[in-house]
Amino acid sequence: MTSAVTPAVTPADIRAAAQRIAGRVRVTPIMQVAASEFDLPFANTLTLKLELLQHVGSFKSRGAFNRVLAAGPLPEAGLIAASGGNHGAAVAFVARALGIRAEVFVPSSSPAMKRDRIASLGATVNVVDGLYDDAQAAAIQRQAETGALAVHPFEHPDVVAGQGTMSLELEAQMAPAGFDTLLVATGGGGFTAGQAAWFEGRKRVVSVEPTTSQCLNAARIAGEPVDVTVAGVASDSLGARRLGSVAWSIVGPYVSHSVTVDDDAIRAAQRLLWDRLRLIVEPGGATAFAALHSGAYVPEPDERIVVVVCGANCDPATVTG
Repeated sequence: MTSAVTPAVTPADIRAAAQRIAGRVRVTPIMQVAASEFDLPFANTLTLKLELLQHVGSFKSRGAFNRVLAAGPLPEAGLIAASGGNHGAAVAFVARALGIRAEVFVPSSSPAMKRDRIASLGATVNVVDGLYDDAQAAAIQRQAETGALAVHPFEHPDVVAGQGTMSLELEAQMAPAGFDTLLVATGGGGFTAGQAAWFEGRKRVVSVEPTTSQCLNAARIAGEPVDVTVAGVASDSLGARRLGSVAWSIVGPYVSHSVTVDDDAIRAAQRLLWDRLRLIVEPGGATAFAALHSGAYVPEPDERIVVVVCGANCDPATVTG
């Protein structure tokens, strides 16, 4: 079942976002590797989009910058956000770059190193017992008190448009040969929706989620966003209880493939990316690659695949030890 709602973000929005954030985010590299380098049972050549090399270690700065720069004059209270860690670091990074204040609410389930990273960038960090949605509830309450600009990690068109600039960039990098399929990890759906909004069905966008936190897959099955349980090794970055409505307006018509992977597959993908490429990748950042390595997604012969490696914020010892 697909959504009847008009997509909240268009390619024109993404082009405008790319112009707005140009010079403030990195153009992240691509790397072409043979499937045999990872012992994968097919002959395809893979392209890795190394978005983990973005500022503060994830794609999140794209959406955060676009949301803030598109908002016009900013309130004296600055920015406010809730985050499992990566989005909070991006908001703190944006605030520091623009010389404004930021306050970030982080769940107690988020790793300490992510909380410390946000604080090191100058933001005020508030730890809330529970998961991401508990932190989001606290941030909403605080925003009503301070009047700060709320920078939601996925439930805003400007955030989703900013995330979509990755695929605008990727398509230029892959020209003229092009590609067929993009594998991307999904949390609240903003990142996946941004890519799907750019391509509008021209490429196959495959959502990959942990089996323990799969709000996009559940929405596709139900025909609308529904509440899901949140748990697992990637829950700090991919642990949203419900797919965002902005994301659903895009996912409905443009994302026809979604798969899930278990925690063992995610951990194995982390170790393999370290072993073969010496990349330190957090669980959420390795989730899309886990779909290939585990067999959750099996490409067709000669299918040209891009896998987004989207986050690097974890303790290296959890990967290399």
